[in-house]
Amino acid sequence: MARHFSLAACDVVGFDLDHTLCRYNLPESAVLIYNSFAQFLVKEKGYDKELLTVTPEDWDFCCKGLALDLEDGNFLKLADNGTVLRASHGTKMMAPEALAEEYGGKEWKHFLSDTGMACRSGKYYFYDNYFDLPGALLCARVVDSLTKQNNGQKTFDFWKDIVAGIQHNYKMSAFKENCGIYFPEIKRDPGRYLHTCPESVKKWLRQLKNAGKILLLITSSHSDYCRLLCEYILGNDFTDLFDIVITNALKPGFFSHLPSQRPFWTLENDEEQEALPALDKPGWYSQGNAVHLHELLKKMTGKSEPKVVYFGDSMHSDIFPARHYSNWETVLILEELRGDRDGKPEESEPLEKKGKYEGPKAKPLNTLSKKWGSFFLDSVSGLENTEDSLVYTWSCKRISTYSTIAIPSIEAIAELPLDYKFSRFSSSHSKTAGYYPNPPSILSSDETLTTT
Repeated sequence: MARHFSLAACDVVGFDLDHTLCRYNLPESAVLIYNSFAQFLVKEKGYDKELLTVTPEDWDFCCKGLALDLEDGNFLKLADNGTVLRASHGTKMMAPEALAEEYGGKEWKHFLSDTGMACRSGKYYFYDNYFDLPGALLCARVVDSLTKQNNGQKTFDFWKDIVAGIQHNYKMSAFKENCGIYFPEIKRDPGRYLHTCPESVKKWLRQLKNAGKILLLITSSHSDYCRLLCEYILGNDFTDLFDIVITNALKPGFFSHLPSQRPFWTLENDEEQEALPALDKPGWYSQGNAVHLHELLKKMTGKSEPKVVYFGDSMHSDIFPARHYSNWETVLILEELRGDRDGKPEESEPLEKKGKYEGPKAKPLNTLSKKWGSFFLDSVSGLENTEDSLVYTWSCKRISTYSTIAIPSIEAIAELPLDYKFSRFSSSHSKTAGYYPNPPSILSSDETLTTT
């Protein structure tokens, strides 16, 4: 495989929406998402009211890449070989001795070293994006609460209530019906939660279009919410930028399911109307599958194998399935690269907005967690009289395995020429080559990490 990647060589450029084209004001959106679930659990399911009170310090628990064992209420940070680097029971971090006793340097029982390991199952849940992360804090606090109430409860079945909270706040009709807390609040004050696309990004999208690229938007958000976001961040003429818009895409199933399992649907007034046997023209659709999309792209480009690149922020929903099932090039939006330097987030909003909102803020979710350490690597205690060794995390390994490149934001590349040659990730050379503009500071100084 070539060591370089260029947008100029691609026929089709696809985008996820949330946390990819649309960047959120993370300290505000995190609190809103947390509250949408916490209020449901307290008011509808009878959970402890303490869940409604969150301090700024509580947010340090949030770290992408954690796994929650749904049965025992433990959160885990995994090494690239599936062993447990750190763990907590609820929000309470396990001491090294307890960690050794519980997991003993062995591969986690649910770990699969091959590509088949799902991020979600009935036994565990991986937190891999910023919509998920506030839920990690909430679930950890639920475990704390139930453990305290029930004298050291050992097994848990609260997950069904979390799923009910998702359904209540985020079901397909929630936006239209103003269900729950999340959508009504975003509608009321979008500027509090969303960042508009910089002019450089809008210009870059038009540049791609003018260069003859087919532009796709593929999002699991429903069409009404997608329209609100795009009109706010890109303007009312956003549909002119995209040849094909696919909402309610239900990723990763969009990539992994057969056409018979997941047909495309036409839309009218944001309601799904008719299932389509094939996709024969550009437009705005709901659900669908990558196989039928591929057939349309072949027709639109006149090529038997059009070259597609897809930008997304979720390894589970975007990057892994696009690469594994569709063999697309993939660009991971990794905001940890923004908040990486000394744990200080890059300035992410205009100065005139500072101080506009009162009350305790969440720490930006892309900054370093003191509880969990680096998203990218961690240390493993050596045997007696030997030094600790550094190992890559499972999350870090997946980045270099399934991403073509990783960038902090689309804005970071918007002013580069389309034929700019990015160094791509490759197992044959540096594991940090695909990070643009720079690798995470914690990785850039050490290429001698232990790896499996």
